[in-house]
Amino acid sequence: MVAAAQVPFQRGGAEWHARALVEELRRRDFLAELVQLPFQWDPRRDALRSALAWRLLDFSQANGTPVDLLIATRFPSYAARHPNKVLWLFHQFRQAYDLHDAGVDGFQDNASERALHRHVVELDTRLLTECRRVFTTSENNARRLQRYNGIPGEILRLPLQDQPPWRSEGYGDYVLSVGRLETLKRSELLVRAAASLPAGARVVIVGEGSERERLGALAAELGVAARVEFRGFVSDAAVRDLYAGAGAVFYAPFDEDYGLVTLEAFRSARPVVTTTDAGGPLEFVKHAETGLVAEPEPQAIGRALGQLLGDKALAERLGAAGRAATRSISWDHVIQTLTET
Repeated sequence: MVAAAQVPFQRGGAEWHARALVEELRRRDFLAELVQLPFQWDPRRDALRSALAWRLLDFSQANGTPVDLLIATRFPSYAARHPNKVLWLFHQFRQAYDLHDAGVDGFQDNASERALHRHVVELDTRLLTECRRVFTTSENNARRLQRYNGIPGEILRLPLQDQPPWRSEGYGDYVLSVGRLETLKRSELLVRAAASLPAGARVVIVGEGSERERLGALAAELGVAARVEFRGFVSDAAVRDLYAGAGAVFYAPFDEDYGLVTLEAFRSARPVVTTTDAGGPLEFVKHAETGLVAEPEPQAIGRALGQLLGDKALAERLGAAGRAATRSISWDHVIQTLTET
């Protein structure tokens, strides 16, 4: 069984992670099933209630069928009970850890919330120690585990799926951004950078989220609405088409756990522009080798993107290097590692 917390009405990398894992297990003749429970964290006390809901479940058998292995993914799915439980961590409850420390979406500074925060961290640490092995998708996640919980994590990178195939079909005049339109994903930096892009350059933003209306208004306010296109939700095939023709890909969330967009861009031989504080993407984007790393401010981002749009040979060289650097990340290795007894 694969256990995955689900934030209602939200689809992103964590949701794809769980579904893809089940699909790849089945392709290798494992009898695999995805189990999801809704995750609530607002108010913060609901995070503990969500953990309790998982704790009430015993996955050692399902209607008389023995379950050999439980693979948990993100908090609080690893609260479920099973004698052979491993964790492939996409991310923790970041509001109790790095986001709290950064003053972004954490717990309030009062006696009740401080006690609740402490309880969440203590519970999380205890649940993590129940797992026979703890894997993380990135070095960034592993550092958090060690720093906040004192638990080492083994790096097991999340691969992509190759159907339909990723392609490269020339380097066009647009910058592509893919992902949920939420504050931490920082699409605002790209909208603001659009004003300093070369004449004729465009920005194509794929995704939906709570920031959509505000970003559209910002583009109009800055006078760049004509060159910033919001595509909303598009099919997987359409996303791959957009990657195949982009001149560059922008991806600079704040302290990201992993960053599937980076791998998608590299599989399509696209160079990536990210920022010095992006977290996980920096494990793949090496400045002037597989992309460009800029300070997290619009003018620096605009200069980096303009450099790639104005030099297609450079874009092609960096994109090809990114594709080569991530070629070895495979599902065969992931499945073999997770199912070892």
